[in-house]
Amino acid sequence: MKKLTFLLPILILAACSQPAEKHIPKKYSIEQFYENTRISGGAFSEDETKLLVSTDETGIFNVYEISIADASKKQITNSQEESLFAQDYVPGSSEIIYSADKGGNEIDHLYLLKSDGSSVDLTPGEEEKAQFGGWSEDDQAMFYTSNKRDPKFFDLYKMMITDWKAEMIYQNDEGLDISGVSHNEKLFALSQTITTSENKLFLYDRETEEMIEVSEEPGEYRSAGFSKDDAHFYFITNSGKEFAYLVQYKIATGDKNVLFETNWDVMYSYLSENEKYRVIAINEDGKNTLLIKDTNTNETVNFPDIPDGNILAVNFSDSEKLLRLTIGTSKAPNNIYMYNFETQELKKLTDTLNPEIDPQDLVPAEVVRYESFDGLEIPAIYYKPITASKDSQVPALVWVHGGPGGQSRTGYFALIQYLVNHGYAILAVNNRGSSGYGKTFYKMDDLNHGDKDLKDCIWGKKWLQQQDYIDDDKIGIIGGSYGGYMTMAAMTFTPDEFEVGVNIFGVTNWLRTLKSIPPYWESFREALYTELGDPFTEDSVRLYDISPLFHAENVKNPVMVLQGANDPRVLQVESDEIVEAIKANNVPVEYIVFPDEGHGFIKKENEIRGYGEILKFLDRYLKKETAE
Repeated sequence: MKKLTFLLPILILAACSQPAEKHIPKKYSIEQFYENTRISGGAFSEDETKLLVSTDETGIFNVYEISIADASKKQITNSQEESLFAQDYVPGSSEIIYSADKGGNEIDHLYLLKSDGSSVDLTPGEEEKAQFGGWSEDDQAMFYTSNKRDPKFFDLYKMMITDWKAEMIYQNDEGLDISGVSHNEKLFALSQTITTSENKLFLYDRETEEMIEVSEEPGEYRSAGFSKDDAHFYFITNSGKEFAYLVQYKIATGDKNVLFETNWDVMYSYLSENEKYRVIAINEDGKNTLLIKDTNTNETVNFPDIPDGNILAVNFSDSEKLLRLTIGTSKAPNNIYMYNFETQELKKLTDTLNPEIDPQDLVPAEVVRYESFDGLEIPAIYYKPITASKDSQVPALVWVHGGPGGQSRTGYFALIQYLVNHGYAILAVNNRGSSGYGKTFYKMDDLNHGDKDLKDCIWGKKWLQQQDYIDDDKIGIIGGSYGGYMTMAAMTFTPDEFEVGVNIFGVTNWLRTLKSIPPYWESFREALYTELGDPFTEDSVRLYDISPLFHAENVKNPVMVLQGANDPRVLQVESDEIVEAIKANNVPVEYIVFPDEGHGFIKKENEIRGYGEILKFLDRYLKKETAE
């Protein structure tokens, strides 16, 4: 589902006869942290000897191949300006499909990288946004969605790989989201957004033009594919329950059968090519755990444990002998692993952490909980500096995720580890309205943004103040996107709570943001209005009241703002205006605009500059260190 794109712990002290010598971590520069590499993708070549990935080793994302045998990498593209993201190999060839936008504008095109090294834009419309959807059962055609016919809606296309000519096979006039195609191409899975926490799920029969609703009760529904014989459709839902579970739907009769449920959300589930295995990922308290089931015996495959591992994505090889996994930990960026079902060997193919950084100098993420103002239990991810002690107190930051329906998780984020490495404790709050903790918790911020969810952040500050190694007069707030909004809400509506605020690509004027959403968000525009408010109705009064821009005269403590010039979600004018308003208060404000970024960073050089400046800002105004 799309949603605007987040008890005091009992400390058990182990008695020791001899105190252990305290580890003194080395401090690393922002450049060293960004000598790490990010990696995504992982499609198998036809002979299952290589993986197709994207990584930013060159400073921006390019396409690479990884040898499964020896983990060697080969660079395939050499873009110097735009990031390129690998999608898949073209069946029966070495040609490649990749996607790219322009300067972070989110208008993604699909490109064919031919065997001679030349590229062809397969979706060349200037404002056309396209998304890869996989291959036909006979491997002769590519599916993709595109809004070239109507900027507001995404139609489904089938493009033959013999001539790369496209045919529209579903015209989407109702603003539905296309989430699956049956193997025989007779049925399409379609989703209709109702609110940011509810949708309807349909199967559309191309031959009869019948629209069959699969969803009966209100809830959140996500397609999880069709069986090989197209007799069954699978979906994930939280209908009637707090947490999402996996369901099998018999297409001929409409009968439903719960295949798997637990007391956490099922995140995703896939069948291998010939249905020998089913994989199920569970969002267990801020990280994904994985179950692999043998579908013949229903027994769980004995899969090796990865300590602190957060399994973000998986992909089966067609032979069902191999499973590619993308796994992150709190101390290292995502890495690619390969599991061999025959040998039961789990092999790490990448090492994305800069070898200059000793993992022992980084800190593990810890899940904590605390009570908010009304007694509600708030989960959070906590990072405590190694050097922090009662005799060596440290400043702290409340970190607020994006969304608002996002979730802070235990995975690696270089900026967090960088700040912790330089002596800042960080409490990443999962305020009410965050996903991952049941649908009741998820809905708690609807039409209440900048109020109770902000109080959850303030009570996170109070939890930090209770730790005897925190300097309770030096606590700031930081966040990106919706978290940037929460940062500015804190600085305007509760100006005495936080000593500094760092706003990264954050909303400050809800009226403008909700009126200027990109046309391709049309399918869930009404859902956003239901949760946040409709700027064209009387809701505009409340949206004005919760927009920091219109209350900037209240800001009294230093603020830093980072903004992408090409951001289609948070327009640069928003940040321009609030920066000028804060300056009028004679309050320190630092502002950096990145001319070649959109809503978030893609280029390493910009991350290095932006995040390096954040530390300097915090050292100056929160630690109050004197510049040498």
